[in-house]
Amino acid sequence: MKDLEHKLNYQFKNPDLLLEALTHRSYGATNNERLEYLGDAALNLIIANYLFRTFPDLVEGEMTRVRAVLVNQDGLSRVARNLDIGSHIKLGGGEVKTGGAERASILADALEAIVGALYIDSGFENAETVVLGMYSEILQGIDPQDVAKDSKTLLQEYLQAKKFKLPIYNVVEVSGEAHEQHFVVDCVLGELKVSAQGSGVSRKSAEQAAAREVLKLIETR
Repeated sequence: MKDLEHKLNYQFKNPDLLLEALTHRSYGATNNERLEYLGDAALNLIIANYLFRTFPDLVEGEMTRVRAVLVNQDGLSRVARNLDIGSHIKLGGGEVKTGGAERASILADALEAIVGALYIDSGFENAETVVLGMYSEILQGIDPQDVAKDSKTLLQEYLQAKKFKLPIYNVVEVSGEAHEQHFVVDCVLGELKVSAQGSGVSRKSAEQAAAREVLKLIETR
């Protein structure tokens, strides 16, 4: 816990709150679901407030899309991995065996629960400071005009400008239980002989991830 507090640059007055935030429902009846609910609301307000103050030229719809990218499961799990939250989560035996500590949904939920715990422990202003610290690397490199457009849209606009055919998306794998499936999708650009895979908890998110990887390949070339 001390290691995680060091990464957060925050010491909890009530350490039990942090312990609860890191306890998955598979571990026991006392778990992080209530804190996750509270943290989700606080996190959305913190990011919305940051975008409102930092980018005065963004209109409502643009701020909404940028916030969605920052607080969706992909964005949350990315921050959680940077903090190595997975190594601190308390999981039931079944989740441990199936790699739950690395699952994006579990990491995202734990991060939201930590935000909820921060809010209870020391109020909104301190929680805001810690959250913006968590997100500092992402926020420093953010380009709202690009982020406001999703990866599939950016790829489509690029291809249309170059008069290339649009990409083909193929689902290559679906795994997991019905309530928590995992998709792997190929994004193929035949004319450019470029392809990449992406994964996500829905076909849509996997397609976005695959398009994002293709954009990276195009940029590298």
